[in-house]
Amino acid sequence: MHHHIVALEKQHQPLPVDGFAFPNTLTTYERTNSREELHERIRDATIVIITTVKLDTATLHPDVTPRLQYVAVSATGTDPVDLVAAKQRGIRVTNCPGANLDAVSEHAISLYFAARRRTVLLDRKTREQPSEWKQAGSIAKYMRLPDGKPPLTCRDEIMGVVGYGGLGKRIADLGRALGMKVLIASRKTAAAPPLDSALPTPNLENNRVPFDDVLRQATVLVLSLPRNAETLNLLSTAEFAKMHPHAVLINIARGGIVDEAAVMHALKHNQIAGYATDVYHVEPVGGPEDTPLLAEDAQDLNITISPHLAWFSQRTIKNLGDILKATVEAWANGQDINVIV
Repeated sequence: MHHHIVALEKQHQPLPVDGFAFPNTLTTYERTNSREELHERIRDATIVIITTVKLDTATLHPDVTPRLQYVAVSATGTDPVDLVAAKQRGIRVTNCPGANLDAVSEHAISLYFAARRRTVLLDRKTREQPSEWKQAGSIAKYMRLPDGKPPLTCRDEIMGVVGYGGLGKRIADLGRALGMKVLIASRKTAAAPPLDSALPTPNLENNRVPFDDVLRQATVLVLSLPRNAETLNLLSTAEFAKMHPHAVLINIARGGIVDEAAVMHALKHNQIAGYATDVYHVEPVGGPEDTPLLAEDAQDLNITISPHLAWFSQRTIKNLGDILKATVEAWANGQDINVIV
């Protein structure tokens, strides 16, 4: 069978230089912006390659995509695709797991250091003219925790990891290598365990610690889990009220898992010490209209942000290209791999 492949986000997708090893016509677009543009481009496609473009129920309807058989996600996360609608139509969806583990885990650690050591703020204060450092002799006050104490170092940190797939395991390994004690959170449940002043004892069977215990004990909380109906606003007002006041929250998972308005409130009221994120509820971010993290009243808070580029590295690009080619060709040959639905 001859397939019509449409790659909608070439700027993110390392497509094979020699093409795919089955009969096909490949149409590529640097980026796809509007819904109208999307529907027009994929109307005759049998295979669609996406990274962040949303394929919702309406887009996956036979009236819009009558020939569509297969969606290849050139990324780990498949949240842009309505998986229920795809499954109902019998459309195969695959991803490219593990391509970015090194880059994203290292970015998580870089965000931790930036949040804990206030790197961005200190850079700004050191460059500032007239120099407060010169006038006052020290600007150590900008590194202090909300209760006035100096910052923690790695050997005194307790890292909580929420989401323990390949990425969570890699981050946990890096945390241990830095000298941190690492707690792996179990799934969040409705019933909260009793407050215990002692460090919780992991379940020896699976080495997991109750979610709420991790919230209370962790001084570094790293999110590395997928976004789905169960994880939307996983951390909101109630969760921030339980967190350690010295905690810095690191989000390299997906936007929407952290309630951005709630994290702003937590920072303003010294419930946590800092927030560092690579992901946002609305992307791309243009300004305060997209996220309160860029509002004027956020400027003096310990917030470190990067533009969803934690994945970006030479190794990731090579891995993505190799996995994408292998996955698409396996599907075409009837030997599915990396199947989501």
